[in-house]
Amino acid sequence: MAHETKTPWVSLSLTLALAAATATATATASDHNHEPNHDRDVMEIVERANLAAYYAGADGRSEARMRIVDARERTQTRQFTILRKDVEEGGKQHYLVVFSRPSEFRGVAFLVEKRPGDDDDRWLYLPDQDLERRIAPGDKRTSFVGSHVFYEDVSGRDIQDDEYELLEVTDDRYKIRATPKEPGSVEFAAYTMWVDRETYLPMTTEYEDAAGSVYRRMESSQVEIIDGHPTPLRMRMEDHNMGGYTEVQFRGQEYDLGIPASVFSQRSLRNPPREWLGR
Repeated sequence: MAHETKTPWVSLSLTLALAAATATATATASDHNHEPNHDRDVMEIVERANLAAYYAGADGRSEARMRIVDARERTQTRQFTILRKDVEEGGKQHYLVVFSRPSEFRGVAFLVEKRPGDDDDRWLYLPDQDLERRIAPGDKRTSFVGSHVFYEDVSGRDIQDDEYELLEVTDDRYKIRATPKEPGSVEFAAYTMWVDRETYLPMTTEYEDAAGSVYRRMESSQVEIIDGHPTPLRMRMEDHNMGGYTEVQFRGQEYDLGIPASVFSQRSLRNPPREWLGR
């Protein structure tokens, strides 16, 4: 760093030159000290995206229509209601999903106790067999009711399970690459997500295999402001390994309803809370 001269007869031009050099060096040092910490910054983006996608309001309810198209273009449909309650922001949550259509799925129920930092508890109730089945942690990335959506996709992946890198910032998106901390526990090698800079909603997520090829893609669209929360009303999941895709349309979304914690018990698998499932 340049030092200030103390010679009384130094020329004015040299004084100005030294002053300019000193200012430049000071500015450079200041810029260096305030360089963005990308590790910190990317985690802040990921945390905000997680809150925007899964923690809008203290609780919520939504009706969903699912359309499943297989590799041979055969179509199936599902209709269900999703109830959610947060225990703590960005932390524990409860989910209850109850199916109403088609007739062979009526009464099927799915219960999640989400516990970031630990294995989530998941139960599936099959009324035709009167069977409650616990979904093992190792099965969280398998098909949810025959769709291209995984069990883990319903309540969201624990953000602490991955490492993140901010690849690019555009006018409207953050591009973030994630790699699993335990690669052997998942079927993907990495995924890239594009997060909206205004809403912090993850709009597109692409999953890659070990060869670096994209085999799975999730896209959210038709974002509307509901009760003050940006809310995607459509989702599409493509899976090249399975073939085909699944589309989900959400409607009747509501937040902050005051849903009691008692709704999210195993009793609700066999006896769904009808008063909270209808609008």
